Amino acid sequence: MAAETDQLLKRVLVPVLLPEKCYDQLFVQWDVLHVPCLKILLSKGLGLGIVAGSLLVKLPQVFKILGAKSAEGLSLQSTMLELMALTGTVVYSITNNFPFSSWGEALFLMLQTVTICFLIMHFRGQTVKGVGFLACFALILLVLLSPLTPLAVVTLLQASNVPAVVVGKLLQAATNYSNGHTGQLSAITVFLLFGGSLTRIFTSIQETGDPLMAGVFVVSSLCNGLIAGQVLFYWNTEPPHKQKKER
Repeated sequence: MAAETDQLLKRVLVPVLLPEKCYDQLFVQWDVLHVPCLKILLSKGLGLGIVAGSLLVKLPQVFKILGAKSAEGLSLQSTMLELMALTGTVVYSITNNFPFSSWGEALFLMLQTVTICFLIMHFRGQTVKGVGFLACFALILLVLLSPLTPLAVVTLLQASNVPAVVVGKLLQAATNYSNGHTGQLSAITVFLLFGGSLTRIFTSIQETGDPLMAGVFVVSSLCNGLIAGQVLFYWNTEPPHKQKKER
């Protein structure tokens, strides 16, 4: 029975969370304080947790837009720049064969973000433009992932994530400040993005060793923290038209 349990545990953990040598170190030799293997286990666990959680991160934002039938307070330019950054991370990670646990959430966030871009256009009365945007995005993504795109271009796209993230978040912050409220911006989504980007600093260093990936998440954490601070600051502030309706 003990041997069967050990084999079952090994099949679950290796190689998803641990390389075989670390499994032997922790669960055969019972060296539970082996720091390098514990760091791998922690990084993999956090990474997969973020990937799983990313399936739901932006759904509150999508549902809030659909429920209100409005994308008021959301900056289309900011959302598109965020989409550009996420797309760059996905393409760069696939091209470099990074572990899925180190970047998988970018794929799901990318799909949710492109949905939000379409919804913003749709509720602004630009549905046809939104459909065209979806088609163009799909085509560009296919080209970027194809052998036609040189590695230098992919690396440049990832490097452009830093200014894209900064400008995108600053545009959203400026929109919030100008409006005096955060409109249909979902607090749940904002705080989940902030927490996820902070955690990704550690996992990207641990799993990829790529300073470019880690740097993007450092910048992303600072910018997400700015938006999170605005959400707290404007917590009890309602859009002007909503205040008039309530009166």
